[in-house]
Amino acid sequence: MKELTIDATVENIQKVTSFVDEQLESLNCPVKAQMQIDIAIDELFGNIAHYAYNPEVGPATVRVDVLQAPLSVVVTFIDNGVAYDPLAREDPDVALTAEEREIGGLGIYMVKKSMDEISYEYKDGQNILRIKKEI
Repeated sequence: MKELTIDATVENIQKVTSFVDEQLESLNCPVKAQMQIDIAIDELFGNIAHYAYNPEVGPATVRVDVLQAPLSVVVTFIDNGVAYDPLAREDPDVALTAEEREIGGLGIYMVKKSMDEISYEYKDGQNILRIKKEI
């Protein structure tokens, strides 16, 4: 397991992405899977940066675990911000046009569709969101 704790700011999304990509590249992760994980990082860490501590800034921890059989990567996002389960929100109706659709929810929907597993729990004052991708 590798772990990075960093201020939850939009400016740090690239640092988090680079940290995770370093682990993925050591596993010879396929480009498509890496791009899907990078998009998920952008969405999930971006949400933490925008909403967890608003208007303050607080820490977020990102963990990368590698599982065998099948080879998979689990990326866990942990913050001490406001409790919020992004998976509880109803998926947007993607059959509607952008103008007809309510604002919000599309990013997490894309993450759900591109990852093999996604889970959320609030435990001991922490939001814990995990994504898993088989590589």
